[in-house]
Amino acid sequence: MTAHANEFAVDVRGLRKQYGDVTAVDGIDLGIRRGEVFGLLGPNGAGKSTTVEILQGNRTRDAGEVSVLGSDPATGTRAWRSRVGIVWQDESAPAELTVRETVRHFARYYPRPRDPEEVIGLVGLGAKAGSRIKALSGGQRRRLDVALGVIGDPELLLLDEPTTGFDPAARRQFWDLIRLLADEGTTIVLTTHYLEEAEALADRLAVVAKGRVIAEGEPAALRERYGTEATVEWTEPDGVTRTERTDTPTRTVADLMHRFDGEIPGLRVARPTLEDVYLRLTGQEDAR
Repeated sequence: MTAHANEFAVDVRGLRKQYGDVTAVDGIDLGIRRGEVFGLLGPNGAGKSTTVEILQGNRTRDAGEVSVLGSDPATGTRAWRSRVGIVWQDESAPAELTVRETVRHFARYYPRPRDPEEVIGLVGLGAKAGSRIKALSGGQRRRLDVALGVIGDPELLLLDEPTTGFDPAARRQFWDLIRLLADEGTTIVLTTHYLEEAEALADRLAVVAKGRVIAEGEPAALRERYGTEATVEWTEPDGVTRTERTDTPTRTVADLMHRFDGEIPGLRVARPTLEDVYLRLTGQEDAR
C-alpha cells in the first residue's frame, strides 16, 4: 500500500481478475479519498462491477493489493462489513414483506443503523411504507434497494448502477440523497452509465476500458484535458449554416466577427461535454 493509505477509504494497487481466458480487471490502481464521491465509468464488460465486487469482499482477486477502510476485503470481519453499504444492479428484497418491515429487518443487522422511517422517507417511499414489495413498481423496488444499502449508516457506500429504472424525478431525488450522505462524510463509489449523473455527483472520475483505468480526474479537468475540440456554428449571408470543429474557438469567433463586422448571425459555440470525452476515450465516438 502507499505511504498515504490512511487518507484513502479505498486504496487499490495492481488489481487483477481473470475468468478463464477473459481478463476482467487488468492492473487497476485507485486511490479514493475519505469523504469523496468517486465515479467509475466505462462500457459494459469494462471491469467496473468486478472491481466493486472485490472492494465489497464478494469476489476474490487474482493479484494486487486492496485496502478498504483500512482492511483487506478478502478477510473482512463482520464488524468491517457493517461499515460498508452496497447497492447492486439486480438486488431485490423478499416480495411478501412490506417496505417498512424490510427496512426495519435489515436495520437489525447493523450496530448503529439509521432510523428506518427516516431512510424510507429519504428514498421517496414514505407513501409506500405499508405496501408489500411485490406491489411496487420496478423503480420503487430500486429505491428500496438503495434504502437497504444506506440503512446501516455506512462509512463507505458502493453503488453499482443505482438509478437504473428511475424516472427523471426519482433520479434527481436520489442525487439529493447522495449529496446529503456525502455532506455527512460518507465515502461513495458510484458506477453509472448516466454521464449527467456522474458529472452532477462525482468529485473525481475514473474511466475504465478493457479492465484498465484510461483516464482519471475531476470532471472539469477531464473535459479540459481530453475534450480539446469545440464546435462553432454560424449562418452565412446566403442563409447556409456552417460549422467548424476547432481547438481555438475564441480565435474562430474573432475571425468571424471581423468578417461580419460585429454581430455573427446564428452564432453557437458548443464545448465538449463529459459524454463527448467519455465516448472519445472509450473508442465509441462514432456511435453517437
